[in-house]
Amino acid sequence: MDSQIDSENEGLYQLRPVARYDDANRTDGDNAVSDAAQGRTSNGANNHANSGANGDVDSSAGGTAAASAARLTRGVGARHLGCVLPAVTAALGCPVPTAIHADPDRLRRELGLPQARAAIVVLVDGLGYWNLTLRKGHAPYLRHLLGDSTGSAPISTCFPATTVAAMGTFGTGTCPGLTGMTGYSQLNPSNGKICQLIAFRDAIAPAQLQTQPTIFSALAGEGVRVTSIGLPKFATSALTEAAFHGADYHGLRHMDERAEAAADACREPGLTYLYFNECDKAGHNCGWESDTWIAAFEKIDGCLGLLRRSVPRGTLIVVVADHGMVQTDPDQRIDIAAVPELSRGVRLVGGEPRAPMLYVEPGTDPRDVADRWRDYLGDRAWVGTRREAIDAGFYGIVRPDVEPMIGDVVAAANGRVTLVDSRCQADKATRLPSVHGSATIMESDIPFLVDLVE
Repeated sequence: MDSQIDSENEGLYQLRPVARYDDANRTDGDNAVSDAAQGRTSNGANNHANSGANGDVDSSAGGTAAASAARLTRGVGARHLGCVLPAVTAALGCPVPTAIHADPDRLRRELGLPQARAAIVVLVDGLGYWNLTLRKGHAPYLRHLLGDSTGSAPISTCFPATTVAAMGTFGTGTCPGLTGMTGYSQLNPSNGKICQLIAFRDAIAPAQLQTQPTIFSALAGEGVRVTSIGLPKFATSALTEAAFHGADYHGLRHMDERAEAAADACREPGLTYLYFNECDKAGHNCGWESDTWIAAFEKIDGCLGLLRRSVPRGTLIVVVADHGMVQTDPDQRIDIAAVPELSRGVRLVGGEPRAPMLYVEPGTDPRDVADRWRDYLGDRAWVGTRREAIDAGFYGIVRPDVEPMIGDVVAAANGRVTLVDSRCQADKATRLPSVHGSATIMESDIPFLVDLVE
């Protein structure tokens, strides 16, 4: 492994405007392709990084807070994680519209999906487009799909680029502001505590928080077979209930067993969802540049190759991710508790180290806290108030009851910076070798790979 391959592409670690939800049904096609899809050469990573940087968020103090939504967000058309499942339903001939996307067949056409009798949507947790691209030599099947015109450019995930928000967006075809799943952790207004939404600890019950119909439940209601395949421990998890209820769940420990089960499911027309968490787990524990991560990546690629060889003809395989990952720098770890300019006026900290959400003390003006954070961090992070983030469209349409769950102040880390709080976070959690959550190119670009088996 070349340990310098990631550090040589620092442009990928720069903030970029957040992908919008409000233009997925545009007809002029102006925003149908991610701006990261421009300027490809043989030195693709650096070239993409440079083209993405042209639209970077101005993370410096002052002007950013008052910037227009056009400066803070970007149009990506149908090339968004929230568009994938609605488009796949159209490919299966049973289009499911959502509160965000009224025309699934238009999404299908814009994404280039063919019609199919059965579809498998594979989500590889933590396998961002650039994590994949920079390590494609280890993955012959995925490398082949990257070379296809459909797979050659990334699509975008939501903000924050984290599993909770992304799974809600993906599973419902909507946005974090409607699902109420706005980060790894957020305020639960009913008890005043920071709740963790992987396990829904101290959280509102899944069915009460996430009120949007899932794509799976809508398809099942139309009599379409829907099968979900993942680890046994996720079969009855709160996150599964919130984002993916409605499917027939099959829990299998081993990756190759999951791939074989997905192939078997496709002998009957319908939708199969196949989940791999191994890359994300290896990244958090060992770093995405580690040999452990590469071993997990190679194993997943092998399982997907097996899947491709095993499915019946007429099966559509789509491979996506929920977010990418960045390698952290211990020297850029900032402890909120140790910096008075950052801790003053802050009552609670939610979110995660790449995208913290701050809940201010009673009587404290969030704008004052945001100003102090901007002054201290400079270009190390974008910082804005809840109102600025919502008005810019970071969370899409936001339900009134969801607004107070979002931090009074929201930050997005730039570069390799992490913003932690030793007062409330375990030391290990503040020192993970690879993390995600922010709006950098590395974290927000995800693959969209398509393979129709004929």
